[in-house]
Amino acid sequence: MRTLIRGVRVFDGERTVPAADVVIDGGLIGTLAIGGDGIGAAAGPVDAVIDGAGKTLLPGLIDAHTHAFEGDLAEALTFGVTTELDMNNLPPLLAAQRRQAAERADVADLRSSSMIATAPNGHPTQIMTADLVKALGTDRTLDTVADSGEAKAFVEARLAEGVDYLKIAIDDGGSSGMRLPALTPELAAVLVEAGHAAGLRVIAHTVTAGEALIALDAGADGLAHLYSDVNEEQVEEMAVRIAAYDAFVISTITYIEAVTGDPNGQELLRDPRIAARMSDRSKATFGREWAGIPMHSQGVLNASHAAAALRRAGVPVLAGTDCTPFGPVHGAGLHHELLLLTEAGWTPEQALAAATGTTARLFGLADRGRIAPGLRADLLLVNGDPTTDITATRAIEEVWRGGVRRGQVA
Repeated sequence: MRTLIRGVRVFDGERTVPAADVVIDGGLIGTLAIGGDGIGAAAGPVDAVIDGAGKTLLPGLIDAHTHAFEGDLAEALTFGVTTELDMNNLPPLLAAQRRQAAERADVADLRSSSMIATAPNGHPTQIMTADLVKALGTDRTLDTVADSGEAKAFVEARLAEGVDYLKIAIDDGGSSGMRLPALTPELAAVLVEAGHAAGLRVIAHTVTAGEALIALDAGADGLAHLYSDVNEEQVEEMAVRIAAYDAFVISTITYIEAVTGDPNGQELLRDPRIAARMSDRSKATFGREWAGIPMHSQGVLNASHAAAALRRAGVPVLAGTDCTPFGPVHGAGLHHELLLLTEAGWTPEQALAAATGTTARLFGLADRGRIAPGLRADLLLVNGDPTTDITATRAIEEVWRGGVRRGQVA
């Protein structure tokens, strides 16, 4: 199947091309002709032609922080999220999601850390109760790490599961007045060293500046959340310190909104472009009361300032939501995250790169996140121009995953 998208604006994962002709050739991007004359790009017969006038073609979006369970990958693809980076899951449930992603074209693709490494009774064991894991469909609980021997065994177990990267937790609950056991700096360093020795990137769950520095001192490659306890007066200094580590940070302002009770995320329900596509299950998560999750009361404001300061300091910030079946929501949540990044002072192009090319590069996903010949045809076609109005990503016309148009059978 060869499809020509004629005369379309292209955001290629890094920059915007005002007009181009793009051919989807099987599962790959075939050719791209800048100028959009509808002749050079086709380089042979095509089976379908789509008029791209007034539309924008984007790489499929990548959510850099998710937790994927039954039904979530399908919901993600509905909103043009073609890849999710899962950041904590239980092995039996993860195996089922991996099979779906490998066998079906109607769900998002998936990468995962499997279980997070945490101290006994440390975050997130306080929320992953027996009742919760049973509701998710398993009785498997989290493994924990109490000493260096357990740390090495933990990494070996994750490798046996075929993980794509490693996730560790350094969170003592202090940001919200809780007291939780946390990995020591020494244990964090052992985990990072073991992960790196196996060729894995290591991502650290931290929510405060102090925890972030512990993780980065231990050698972590990235932080799973923006730190939420640094006020506007201190945020520039902290961003400069983070920049010295050559690490990245995943945003998750959407998650911080949810757990602090900020109602701003409900704007998704008022946007007909989103509400018409969202499942009833996802709609039901809005307004949920969260408990037992450490987060600074001024987390949204502080995280927004951090996103802006990190951008100025040259630190890569990736767009992620920390979506779950209980909220924030899969798929739609990433469109809200993009809006929040622009409200923090980013340009729309910077936000789009954070959900496409930048994330693909920093997670070694060399076959996606860009629009270029030979790459996977993971694509999102929208009405309007999201490089000037970020909410135009919500005006979804078509989604392709691996060249398969959503709604078609592979």
